[in-house]
Amino acid sequence: MPHLLTSAFVRDQLALRARAVNAHPERSDGEYVLYWMQSTHRLEENWALRLATREANRLGLPVVIHQGLDPTYEHANDRIHSFILHNARELAARAASLGYRYQFVLRRRRDDDRRVVDRLAARAALVVTDDFPTAGIAERTRRFAARCDRRVVAVESHAIVPAALFEKAEYAARTLRPKVMAHLAHALQPVIDEPPRAAVADALWSSLEVHRLDFTTDLAAEIARCEIDHTVPPAPLPSGREAAMTRLRAFCEVALPDYDTRRGEPADADGSSRMSPYLHFGQVSAAEVARAAIGAVGRARAERFLDELVTWRELALNLCLRTPNFGTLAALPDWVHRTMDAHAGDAREAVYSLEQLERAETHHPLWNAAQNELRATGVIHNVMRMYWGKSVLTWSATYADAMRYLIHLNDKWALDGRDPSSYAGIQWCFGKFDRPWGERPVWGTIRSMSLERAYKKFDARAYERRWNGEELGL
Repeated sequence: MPHLLTSAFVRDQLALRARAVNAHPERSDGEYVLYWMQSTHRLEENWALRLATREANRLGLPVVIHQGLDPTYEHANDRIHSFILHNARELAARAASLGYRYQFVLRRRRDDDRRVVDRLAARAALVVTDDFPTAGIAERTRRFAARCDRRVVAVESHAIVPAALFEKAEYAARTLRPKVMAHLAHALQPVIDEPPRAAVADALWSSLEVHRLDFTTDLAAEIARCEIDHTVPPAPLPSGREAAMTRLRAFCEVALPDYDTRRGEPADADGSSRMSPYLHFGQVSAAEVARAAIGAVGRARAERFLDELVTWRELALNLCLRTPNFGTLAALPDWVHRTMDAHAGDAREAVYSLEQLERAETHHPLWNAAQNELRATGVIHNVMRMYWGKSVLTWSATYADAMRYLIHLNDKWALDGRDPSSYAGIQWCFGKFDRPWGERPVWGTIRSMSLERAYKKFDARAYERRWNGEELGL
């Protein structure tokens, strides 16, 4: 049976997921509970919103949901702005039916108003926000909490199984898998979300003094006015919960029954879930995806997909929560550093600049196809992403350059860039979560992957034809 928001299950989950970011108490003179939406861009299955609603109902106050977007985040561009704004338009249309007031503030220029959240917090009893270790969110939350004079609570909604259960950095998927899977059935229990009992009065809403985005306007025109990188265009993938659920249903019905075989074919565009952008931006919860997969084919047949959705995704979150400098070589195990030191001077097959890689100007058509897919669509097929990352390791003057190039390319062009899973995937290319293999030039004992071998594993020529065609205009 689904659990009510007031149930012991919900209390236990929130106790694990929520943490105080400062030491201030809630304010008795507050007019509302503020939920500052940062990484979990949804109203359903949102643990931060659940806590905000629970606290508001306890205090007899309404909930104000605030989301904002400014031009100062790293790699701010049309692709990311567009994906966020089109989802926000859906949120604005859906919030009232769930009993909430939702507003979106778009800061178009760097010198526009920078203190919207501070002014909203000054009238709140407490502030609830999302707990997320990447995309600059953790740092932004810490800075805000340090200057806020009331309680600030951050809540983790990224994982199915609360990340707080795993207090140490996990060594590999095999060490986390039995731990996280032991909690999966319990964590997947559905919750009935009670609406807020108090409504935001019109007078209060109009007094908040923020310039809310009018979603009846042309969003493309609004984005064009923003002081961001306009050379990275919007991706063709539709944004929003409706699009995410449509994709999820299609995957469960068509590809999931044959997932073990179809997932390894990059030319099969529908063989993998393609849910990572929706999961990264929090437009759909991983728990919803897991329940849909289990409901479609059963737990046993969904196990391979669940291993990626749960084990590997939550291993990535563990990496970014428990490992300092997770986006640098410093996060790699000692054996990798030893082998890199031993092979730092090895001759490279080729050395490319970041600009050459970004333009897909390498000697290998299969790698160029992967980079072209990324530039055109905002994603790379999971199989090709491994070859893409491993190749840059051998085509850079230094291992540090390779790490920096991969993070730049992924964070700038990928819709799931700046995500824990992206950092973990790149780190895996350098040996994280892996073991030493046979020694080879440049690779040392890091697991090697040859682009030439890809032609024996899947239809690489078809993938090349699809993404290296002139019609792409790249």
